[in-house]
Amino acid sequence: MKSAMEKAAGNIPAKNPKTSAGRSKPAMISVIPTAALLHLGEVMKLGANKYGPFNWRETPVPAEVYIDAAMRHLLSWWDGEDQDPESGMSHLGHVMACMSIIIDAKENGMLDDNRPKAGRVGEMIANFQSTGKFNP
Repeated sequence: MKSAMEKAAGNIPAKNPKTSAGRSKPAMISVIPTAALLHLGEVMKLGANKYGPFNWRETPVPAEVYIDAAMRHLLSWWDGEDQDPESGMSHLGHVMACMSIIIDAKENGMLDDNRPKAGRVGEMIANFQSTGKFNP
């Protein structure tokens, strides 16, 4: 069975040495849905105009602020509202922007990881999948 990377690369033989080298590297931009990137870009542009581009790389940002914002947008979308009434942009684009900022801030040492102490949700999900109950 072909991997996702092999499927994305197609059946084109790697005649050029750069081809096989490039296919072995991470960040396969070619497999990211372009429509999602367009929505993400528009929301990121809005944020850059409002707060400054890459502002989260200048001052540490608390994870909770972006998790709360992402959840508000996700819940609004799930409840049937496609566009954020304040920005007029996709709620899902806002969710992507929030998650992108958390990831980038973490990777650049600027995330205030203020999550609560770890709970048991992973264990509870595993229990439910195997027994149909959250707790055995």
